[in-house]
Amino acid sequence: MHDLVNWLVSTIGIMGYPGIFLLMAMESSVLPIPSELVMPPAGYLAQQGRMSMALAILCGTVGSLVGAYANYFAAKHLGRPLVLRYGRYVGISEAKFAKVERYFQKHGEVSTFIGRLLPVIRHLISLPAGISRMNHIRFSAYTLAGSGLWVTVLAYIGYFIGENQALIKEYSHQALIGAVLLCALIIVVYVWIQRRRPHPGSSHKTETETPSRGRWRMRSGEQGLSFSPQ
Repeated sequence: MHDLVNWLVSTIGIMGYPGIFLLMAMESSVLPIPSELVMPPAGYLAQQGRMSMALAILCGTVGSLVGAYANYFAAKHLGRPLVLRYGRYVGISEAKFAKVERYFQKHGEVSTFIGRLLPVIRHLISLPAGISRMNHIRFSAYTLAGSGLWVTVLAYIGYFIGENQALIKEYSHQALIGAVLLCALIIVVYVWIQRRRPHPGSSHKTETETPSRGRWRMRSGEQGLSFSPQ
């Protein structure tokens, strides 16, 4: 680990901002390069005055978006036909696939944002988003928001801790726990908001039933109480 961190610090120092962009793009796709090993060294170099913190965070965030694009567009143009054709062999029926599509059409934004904060999931969240053809603009916005938050946290860990690899690992772990708790809170609030929203047909039902009762009362006043409603 010590040699790897030194190599990353050296590589980022030599390659500069393009190195941050490239490594974070690889991390955000399917290549196993943890962002916890990329952004803290960049933050350390910013603390040493060898980089701009703002530009380092910008390059890391944009790199994450580009890597996510690779998965998103590959899944959008290649994944959907493959799932529809061969999914039944692994238990993914067309009906189940339709449920995934409906889910991402309704909840894709919050799922994308949360996914960018969690390990492993951040590498994969772009795939279902692409397969379900999630709106490209919304995908980009929520990917940038989630990636930007995580990249910023990691960069400032490196900025304040420096080269102390044990502390970087400890605080990165604490940041991950904080991200998980934040995601849990977001999910609870999101579910609460969704449950408080009226169902699509509820307002229409109320509007159609209320005039009907009013007409019944009018007929009752005009024709007497001997008639009962139909």
